[in-house]
Amino acid sequence: MRVVLGVSGGIAAYKACLVLRLLTEAGHEVTVVPTAAALRFVGAPTWEALSGRPVASDVWEDVPQVPHVRLGQQADLVLVAPATADLLARAAHGLADDLLTSTLLTARCPVVVAPAMHTEMWQHPATRANVALLRERGVHVVEPASGRLTGADTGPGRLPEPEDIVAAALGTVPQGSTHDAAGGATGDLSGRHVVVTAGGTREPLDPVRYLGNRSSGKQGYAVAAEAARRGARVSLVAANVALDTPPGCDLVPVETALELERAVTDLVDGGGVDAVVMAAAVADFRPARYAEAKIKKTHGDGDDSAPTIELVRNPDILAGLVAARGGATSPYLVGFAAETGDGTGDVLSLARAKLARKGCDLLVANEVGVGRTFGQDSTTAHLLRPGTEEIRTVGPGSKTLVAQAIWDHVAPSLR
Repeated sequence: MRVVLGVSGGIAAYKACLVLRLLTEAGHEVTVVPTAAALRFVGAPTWEALSGRPVASDVWEDVPQVPHVRLGQQADLVLVAPATADLLARAAHGLADDLLTSTLLTARCPVVVAPAMHTEMWQHPATRANVALLRERGVHVVEPASGRLTGADTGPGRLPEPEDIVAAALGTVPQGSTHDAAGGATGDLSGRHVVVTAGGTREPLDPVRYLGNRSSGKQGYAVAAEAARRGARVSLVAANVALDTPPGCDLVPVETALELERAVTDLVDGGGVDAVVMAAAVADFRPARYAEAKIKKTHGDGDDSAPTIELVRNPDILAGLVAARGGATSPYLVGFAAETGDGTGDVLSLARAKLARKGCDLLVANEVGVGRTFGQDSTTAHLLRPGTEEIRTVGPGSKTLVAQAIWDHVAPSLR
């Protein structure tokens, strides 16, 4: 695959050397396009030694080959890491005052930018507006990490780890494909219809309160986005998620477990669904009765009583899908086990029991809790299959990395 690696002038430019090494070791043909400022941090000989190719940095070099047009036209992927606030601004406003921004304008392949800057610059309204505009135009923006910045500063704006940047970037290109000049592509899920659930269901108690959970939907959205990148038609059933819908996905918004069950069942019963990935955190219970008015506190002297809320079980959606397909092998069913571990077992032993109980084709298990997995950008997941003790552990890494591992396993089973 032909990759253009753009590097803009920030201190994090040194990390781009590791990004370059990962791309070349994976067998990709990488052309580095540094800005003039980037070359003050890392010199051209370093890029040339690591890529094995001449560095392209100026529109006036190799003029007969028209590099400011050719590089973008012929690339299968353009990745900018790091992307400074200045680079984001110039790209958002369509400036083409150097080779890198010219390449961004001519590219018709996936474009990925990994911002890196001080927290104040990242949070400035101008930068936020530029990022929103780039995303609106289809550019994939990798959220910066939080951590140590230049000097003693700490906060959001740190360049993500090279492994996560590469995983996110390669995930935008459908598997086994390259892009033509029109941006068309096919992948290993081309022609398949998959259903992905995401987020956390909410079970209303009264008009203002509900029973819920901490799921943000990030993992489910990563799974849906990866399926779309690989060419699938994706129906994304999302429960209470405040994220942008991934490109190429058909959104089906729901709130409760019963609504999610109905949406998934309708899609499967409609026929043609090849796989269902149940990444949503579905509430096990719901209130037996919904209060039409807000439940009030009592106000009598010395009365500190609280209402008793009776709960009833929600349906087991995954088990229902397994039962409905009977002895058939389609649709392929993937379950999730969000476990904390307890007195009866650790995360993996509980996950094995759940896999046996559910009867699905693949179970993705991870440990959850306050500040762990739910709402986070990184995770560690364990992939379990029936009939084998083998476990594939993915991470710690990005949720995109986990999504890629899931479809790497599922796609061959759908052929």
